[in-house]
Amino acid sequence: MELNLSKPICFFDLETTGTNVASDRIVEISILKIFPNGNKESKTWLVNPEMPIPPEVVEVHGISNEKVANEPTFKQLSKEIYKMIKDSDLAGFNSDRFDIPLLAEEMLRADVDFDMKHMVSVDVQTIFHKMEKRTLSAAYKFYCDKELTDAHSAAADTEATYEVLKAQLERYPELENNVKKLSEFTTRKQSLDFAGFIGVNKQKEPIFTFGKHKGKTVDEVLAAEPGYFGWILNADFPLYTKKVLTQIKLSKLNNKLS
Repeated sequence: MELNLSKPICFFDLETTGTNVASDRIVEISILKIFPNGNKESKTWLVNPEMPIPPEVVEVHGISNEKVANEPTFKQLSKEIYKMIKDSDLAGFNSDRFDIPLLAEEMLRADVDFDMKHMVSVDVQTIFHKMEKRTLSAAYKFYCDKELTDAHSAAADTEATYEVLKAQLERYPELENNVKKLSEFTTRKQSLDFAGFIGVNKQKEPIFTFGKHKGKTVDEVLAAEPGYFGWILNADFPLYTKKVLTQIKLSKLNNKLS
């Protein structure tokens, strides 16, 4: 079964220096772009993370500091990568919780105004976990009857994720072959930022989901405690969270002025 697409979709996978979205960096990115007519375009980049890759992480993906020492930085690659994905929806394996948030951080650090407003995302891992609860290697074996012999290679993981999603659509007739519907199915909870610090309540109002103001609307918190906004901007929160919060505050200000 091929995907029913109204626009391109980019399957992508990252290998990184670690698992902290706010502070770790990309060392490899692979993108497989699928067009509505079935054409494919793929590209893989090694990236100099401008920070040491811990030995225990090198053991997982096999990308050493020496291997990326002479590769371009993400900032140098950012415009080329963004050009490839900007007209597309996104898909990956655990991408909603890790790959997309970390990619957004790298883009914003590179001064690329990355935003998901005109994109949806499909997390193939969520479909798998809701249906079968396994790892990518097991998913590949289960759905495609193939062994993932090069796991933790970004290109191999990306191709496997694409094949798994197509096989999931074949196996589960209740899954609609529509990227927007698949995105809705794979969304765990509604949040305005990738990291989940800013959610929405039943009235669709932005709320904080953490700390002393958990459950309160952003508007009421910023009105009662204006310094909370500055604290978040100066604290160790993801850049995308700060961007979303700033957009909310500016939107409120513009509404007052209009």
